[in-house]
Amino acid sequence: MKLLMHTCCAPCSVYCIDSLRKEEIEPTVYWYNPNIHPYIEYKTRRDTLKEYAKSIDIEAVFHEEYGLDEFCKNVVCDLQNRCVNYCYRVRLEDTAKYAKQNGYDTITTTLLVSPYQKHEFIHELGDKIAKEYGLKFLYRNFRVGFREGQAKARELGLYMQKYCGCIFSEEERYLRHKNK
Repeated sequence: MKLLMHTCCAPCSVYCIDSLRKEEIEPTVYWYNPNIHPYIEYKTRRDTLKEYAKSIDIEAVFHEEYGLDEFCKNVVCDLQNRCVNYCYRVRLEDTAKYAKQNGYDTITTTLLVSPYQKHEFIHELGDKIAKEYGLKFLYRNFRVGFREGQAKARELGLYMQKYCGCIFSEEERYLRHKNK
């Protein structure tokens, strides 16, 4: 199996990589996250993943596309459903396209580690997109190791973001905190 793993950030990748390596599966991490805003957040998450990948000697590919304009155009009409209608799809499709063009036969995503993401939807979408590209989607319920991965990320001193990624999720985080 030649696995390309869409990776949203270093902290979410920790448990995923560790558990795959225990299965003797060596993923290549793939950064494509045009949904992360503002730019300083995008850059910090990307650079943290670059440093982490180097520190654990894992192959990493970085598709650089900040993408604020395209993101806004695609989510503005339905902000409440932006994750399922745009964010998951655009990242998994780009991962599949890169995988197909570069000799990978399987894709997966670190989005499957977060208890805050729409897990079943991501699983179904990953299966669908992989099939469209003639690939396999490696499903794992990485959520079982979310806390363990986050604890290890903190121990390693990795940058720990405070929100999912887009400016609207940052606003939601702010509003939740303000209302407490």
